[in-house]
Amino acid sequence: MADLEQPSLTSLGKVGKSSGEIDGMQEPLIDGVGSSENYSVAAAILPFLFPALGGLLYGYDIGATSCALISIESSSLSGISWYDLSSVQIGLTTSGSLYGALIGSVLAFNIADFFGRRRELILAALLYLVGALVTAVAPSFIVMVIGRFVFGIGIGLSMHAAPMYIAETAPTQIRGRLISLKEFFIVLGMVVGYTVGSLLVDMVSGWRYMYGVSSPLSVIMGIGMWWLPASPRWLLLRAIQGKGNMQDLKENAIFCLCRLRGPAIGDSAPAQVDGILDELSSSEETKEASLGEMFHGKCLKALTIGGGLVLFQQITGQPSVLYYAASILESAGFSGASDATRVSILVGLLKLIMTAVAVLVVDKVGRRPLLLGGVSGIVISLFLLGSYYIYLGDAPAVAVIALLLYVGCYQLSFGPIGWLMISEIFPLRVRGRGLSIAVLVNFGANAIVTFSFSPLKALLGAGVLFYGFGVIAVLSLLFIFFFIPETKGLSLEEIEAKLL
Repeated sequence: MADLEQPSLTSLGKVGKSSGEIDGMQEPLIDGVGSSENYSVAAAILPFLFPALGGLLYGYDIGATSCALISIESSSLSGISWYDLSSVQIGLTTSGSLYGALIGSVLAFNIADFFGRRRELILAALLYLVGALVTAVAPSFIVMVIGRFVFGIGIGLSMHAAPMYIAETAPTQIRGRLISLKEFFIVLGMVVGYTVGSLLVDMVSGWRYMYGVSSPLSVIMGIGMWWLPASPRWLLLRAIQGKGNMQDLKENAIFCLCRLRGPAIGDSAPAQVDGILDELSSSEETKEASLGEMFHGKCLKALTIGGGLVLFQQITGQPSVLYYAASILESAGFSGASDATRVSILVGLLKLIMTAVAVLVVDKVGRRPLLLGGVSGIVISLFLLGSYYIYLGDAPAVAVIALLLYVGCYQLSFGPIGWLMISEIFPLRVRGRGLSIAVLVNFGANAIVTFSFSPLKALLGAGVLFYGFGVIAVLSLLFIFFFIPETKGLSLEEIEAKLL
């Protein structure tokens, strides 16, 4: 993509009146400074790639763990004496990283704004490395769970800081694509985890290698984030809040912006930084928000939008549908560990393809159309699954179609758009804490749905349970229609103004 020309600065009140053509369509080119933004795609790659590796490692853990359990529970292949795990121990193995992620989200609430997005990602990479190595060399079950827990804390910090860093450093014109592409990396990590697991599952102590493989990637992520600059917006917010020398932080922000945009920015970096600083200075609320303030005014509105979206993302049954995928496919004729592994890879590839579609169209079609269309497909798929288990047991093709429809529609809507919206919707001064609450809601709802699926299935039956998820999905459609704003093409500052 050719670099864009830099017109003169305008006020925020004129945001949306200055625009340029991107990929054949007109979009606002404002990035919080009321001006068209010079950038090169090449310069935007690394500031996206290294934070996105945190998402890839999260996805890899999901895929690898599904195969690692087969290896750990095998008397001949586990290479350990404690292979005979109870159902509780299996649950701790699979969910250990999830509960670690909950702790990571709580930590992020307290350290995010002080620590900064970049250093939070460096810490996440270190925890990924330590957690992976401890898990891989674990001499006992307890040590393995500790390793899973430490890795999970890294997940919580990474999934909090990565979308925030990308949102604050990406050019407005491609911000939606880049944040959605992070979801693509999560799914890519799942596919890589399934693939690596399938290659190592027949090796003695293969589970150790499955977990150890993520170590080099965590090192690359840490080194990359060490090399990348801090978020200019975060630096300027610190300056406004009096948490450092104004001139020093302003000069640092100019330097960081030049590194992020590359040569395309030319001599306009000081003007862009002045524009962002002016917008932040003119805001009525620049001091750091307390926990109580998060539940008032536009902070509450942003929290309702972001928290509600990630809550519905989980309670519409996403963990349970994927958990139940094996039995659905088994009823259609797939059986055996090898078949299950191959099918898992195919389902992962479908998720990858649909996420790629969302990435390509999110900044053209917009957030709301993708959410409304995708969640409508989720509603249909859940009612089809419920009907299969109650009325259509002799038509397994219906279940397979419903499963694939659910996976595809989820990756077109809730999957990427949920993470995109929570990174955009919070005002800058509360973005760190607001996003940490949203991530906490996400992982907490995930844990509850995952834990409660089996007992609810035994109590109600699979058909009634999927009907229940379908009703919740209908409610989520109403929530999206009435509460979710369109943020396509808007700067982060303009999105904040839209919440007033």
